[in-house]
Amino acid sequence: MSTGKLVSGILVGIAAGTVLGIMFAPDKGCETRKKLRQTTDDLVNNLKSKLNVMADEMAEKYEDVSERSPDMM
Repeated sequence: MSTGKLVSGILVGIAAGTVLGIMFAPDKGCETRKKLRQTTDDLVNNLKSKLNVMADEMAEKYEDVSERSPDMM
């Protein structure tokens, strides 16, 4: 299993567990919606951060391979 699939699976599991936990919590509807919105915003920001890190790593690997490719030929 690739690291990207593992990370995305973990994030989806965390998101689903969080949403279910909030949905079954005994709060008013407006409070629940606020919590869901905040949780969603946090998850989206976390995911964006992880995707940026992965994109940077991929760019570094691409540059490394493109620099070494003439030597391989």
